[in-house]
Amino acid sequence: MNAVPTFAAPFFSSALRRYVAAMAAMLVALLARGLLAPLLRDSLPYITLFPALAFSALFCGVGPSALATLLGVLSAWLWFIAPVHSLAVPQDSQLTGIFVFLLAASAIVVIGEIHRRSKQALLEFQQDLEMRVQERTAELDTANQSLGDLTGRLLHLQDEERRRIARELHDSVGQSLAALAMNLSSLAGDIDRIAKAAGTVSDSATLVSEMTTDIRTISYLLHPPLLDEAGLASALRWYIQGFTERSKIHVDLDLADDFTRLPRDVETAIFRLVQECLTNVHRHSGSAVAKIRVVRSAEEVRIEVQDQGKGIPVERQSELSSGGVSGVGIRGMRERLRQLGGSLEIGSEGAGLGTRVVARLPNVSGEAPLARPAEAANA
Repeated sequence: MNAVPTFAAPFFSSALRRYVAAMAAMLVALLARGLLAPLLRDSLPYITLFPALAFSALFCGVGPSALATLLGVLSAWLWFIAPVHSLAVPQDSQLTGIFVFLLAASAIVVIGEIHRRSKQALLEFQQDLEMRVQERTAELDTANQSLGDLTGRLLHLQDEERRRIARELHDSVGQSLAALAMNLSSLAGDIDRIAKAAGTVSDSATLVSEMTTDIRTISYLLHPPLLDEAGLASALRWYIQGFTERSKIHVDLDLADDFTRLPRDVETAIFRLVQECLTNVHRHSGSAVAKIRVVRSAEEVRIEVQDQGKGIPVERQSELSSGGVSGVGIRGMRERLRQLGGSLEIGSEGAGLGTRVVARLPNVSGEAPLARPAEAANA
């Protein structure tokens, strides 16, 4: 099979076009030799045919080149070799010229064929290499997708385990500590006459009360019951109030009063996003204020968290935007949002100009789950 150079492939892909092109090139060469006839007469009858043969050998293949060679020899014999316009047997010197021309034409065709085959081999190698690269890219994409799915599954299991531990702490340990506190309170009333013992029991009751508060706080931080029972708006207001009291950072929450419920996974993702952002504000930014804005439109839910702290250096922003090295918290936020079809942007105007985190999630309506009677009574 005759190979065709890649730059000539669109036109010379058809065998008929290759033959037509070879014949046309030879006719042009013959016309050029005819124009030179008054000057050259019957000398150098093949001088203009060699460029046409080179063109045919490079672009048209062996068959068209051979046919063009035959056309060139017959036409030169008829028009440019004395006696002209006659196919009489030429003289010995003219026969030698025809033989030399055929030999040179054969060499040109062979060289063109070698060149064409080399081009074809290179093209096939390039195509094979591109196919292998595509296969490896597809395998890498599949591996990345599997890794993303596994990470999403781990995050989901983590949320479920937090929810279970929070309920267990609230329902079992919390109730036991409450009963112990009542017993100690009763005992303290019975032994008021023993001042020292009463003081010790009072201190113990205080410790139990503090432990109860700590366990309730841990339980709420692991997975606040308000998130399941009352929804995202109530859970965010509760968390921000506690965060402000602990960190002394003023947080402004911009959230509509009529903000309706979202699916549980979406509400959990938004709550964890705000939780992680405020933790980073407290640990890294040095900002005394933070602003949170949650807006819901027909197409998406947009969450913005902005502070007025140290900001992020330009080189660090490049790493974050390109998916480079980042902390566990940021990777977790990105993966949560990716699993839900969302996106995360982290930007800063520069050092000392604060940081702005913007997350987007598709707007999917959800129904509020019913609260369990035991949880509602003990919350």
